[in-house]
Amino acid sequence: MTAKVEYNGELRTTCTHLKSGSTFETDAPTDNFGKGERFSPTDLVATALASCILTTLGLHKLTKHIDIVGATCMVEKVMVAQPRRRIGEVNITMSFPKGSIYSAEDRAAIIEVANTCPVIESLHPDCKKGLVIDWNE
Repeated sequence: MTAKVEYNGELRTTCTHLKSGSTFETDAPTDNFGKGERFSPTDLVATALASCILTTLGLHKLTKHIDIVGATCMVEKVMVAQPRRRIGEVNITMSFPKGSIYSAEDRAAIIEVANTCPVIESLHPDCKKGLVIDWNE
């Protein structure tokens, strides 16, 4: 088992990572009758994509020596209503620290890894995925 999720009422859950015991709460978004005081489950899916991209790049760094410390991702999640309410699009803007210098080979590797991380491979094919990279050079 990976996690335990408990429903607390009022469209809020508490999620517990079983190995570490760390927890966080989720709320339904305000456009779906929730309080919107926490990440919604769909926010977590979109945010997981950015986290997966950076984590996978960190793993790639171990073999290619590409320094990505300080890299950030801004996440935009777009919901659609038809045919059923779902995530229709996730847009990621990834930025690297100012002054970072990447060769053409490094840039190609970063783009390839970002576009093939496990989460992006797990999202439904109808979900549009956008990636913009600000190299900050």
